[in-house]
Amino acid sequence: MRNRTLALIGGGLVAGALTLGTLGTVLAQTPPQPGPQGPGWGPGGMMGGSGPMHGGMMGDLGDMMGRAGFGGMSGMSGMSRMMGMMGNLGWTGTATATPLTSLSGAQQAFERYLQRLDNDDLALAEVMEFEGNFYAIAKERSAGIGAFELLANKQTGAVFPEFGPNMMWNTRYGHMGQNSWMAQMMGYQAPSGPMTVSPERAKQLAQQWLDQNQPGAATETPDTFYGYYTLHVLQDGKITGMLSVNGYTGQVWYHTWHGPFVAELEVAH
Repeated sequence: MRNRTLALIGGGLVAGALTLGTLGTVLAQTPPQPGPQGPGWGPGGMMGGSGPMHGGMMGDLGDMMGRAGFGGMSGMSGMSRMMGMMGNLGWTGTATATPLTSLSGAQQAFERYLQRLDNDDLALAEVMEFEGNFYAIAKERSAGIGAFELLANKQTGAVFPEFGPNMMWNTRYGHMGQNSWMAQMMGYQAPSGPMTVSPERAKQLAQQWLDQNQPGAATETPDTFYGYYTLHVLQDGKITGMLSVNGYTGQVWYHTWHGPFVAELEVAH
């Protein structure tokens, strides 16, 4: 059951990134900025426009992989190699071909996605609506922490694992996580053991980044995932976005792909 869950999520991570053309206008076109503890994933994040295909998702993803230390994957040629390796993966996300227009509809779509993973330990914990997409957190009942983050395309109803930190930093369910086929193929060793950055320290680092990049913004209590934390960003007490903090390095990665916040729904489970 666990292997099937990981395989479904691993395949969906890349496929999700490839299906977000309709969200292109939401993605920021600025390159990553340094965080308070040195180079990190700043406002441009995963979708910044610094690659050979400036402003293009595919070139930027390859460029991001190169900057993250996965040699030979930088830029357009790197993406060509990556896509060749992934050609037989298929897309394991779910799509209804029906637009999602409400939080309740998005919740149902996310629930259907989790049901396909056939893992009773996973439960939907939170659903949020942004101008660009719907967002959700799936938690592990047994561990009591976040398992992974999901996105849903409003126009198509497609559900897939979120890119960014969820793809690159999630040490259990991410595409570069422990024992993932891609990490093994690239010779990358994901961090193991307890995170060295505490939730309190993650909140401090997030606030330092916000003080430098979004003066006047604040954060809430972090949601803990495997290998990282995700925090809501607040202005005048209202949610305006979110960012993540690496649980081993303290790097900050701002989620640029959501757009303005609309509403949220806490899910009972």
